[in-house]
Amino acid sequence: MISNKYKILVIEDESNIKNLLKALLETSGYQVITAKSCQSGQTQFISHRPDLVILDLGLPDFDGMTFLKEIRKESLTPVIIVSARSEDKDKVDALDFGANDYITKPFSSAELVARVRSALRNSRHSADEGRLPGGKFESDGLVIDYDARRVFIDKKEINLTQTEYNIIALLSEYSGRVMTYAAIIKAIWGYVDINSTKKLQVNMANIRKKFGAKPGEKNYIVNELGVGYRMCERNE
Repeated sequence: MISNKYKILVIEDESNIKNLLKALLETSGYQVITAKSCQSGQTQFISHRPDLVILDLGLPDFDGMTFLKEIRKESLTPVIIVSARSEDKDKVDALDFGANDYITKPFSSAELVARVRSALRNSRHSADEGRLPGGKFESDGLVIDYDARRVFIDKKEINLTQTEYNIIALLSEYSGRVMTYAAIIKAIWGYVDINSTKKLQVNMANIRKKFGAKPGEKNYIVNELGVGYRMCERNE
């Protein structure tokens, strides 16, 4: 019998956490494969081709970043880092190397399952639509028409510069996921220099002003301080 469940690979060397994750995910309807080292994780990944990977960084043979870098050479499979490392640099490095999300231990079971659902949804949307001609992004009144390169909020068109539109389209493609400052800058301008972050911040301030963003309220774009920006998820 062929299972149509999403298949998740958990790479974690601490047995209690690995067993907790396995039980939690199976209860949520996922098929789970486990590994306790970077090397065994790579073997399991090749053998089972999971839909998503939950990856610890502190593995006994190699750092989890080694696994991430290796699979990113050939695969866009979503990877969620679950690690005790809470420094901004660790988060930024993991996201820059292609992680889809980063959760610090200890974590909330409900939050972890929600992040898994989000990563799987975004992976499906990216494969099906992305920014291809004819595609649209919709989220709580915000509509991005990729083909026409036009943006609307509550059916009113928002006049953006070409650079502002490119930033919005990029963030929407990865909605629900934090994009680091460096990743956005490289995608939009193709290079990073001493003034790049300031240039991005100025553009983002203009975008949020045009979007009518207000402090303390839920807005379309969230600034993850010290890390990057995240666009709220599209409508389901």
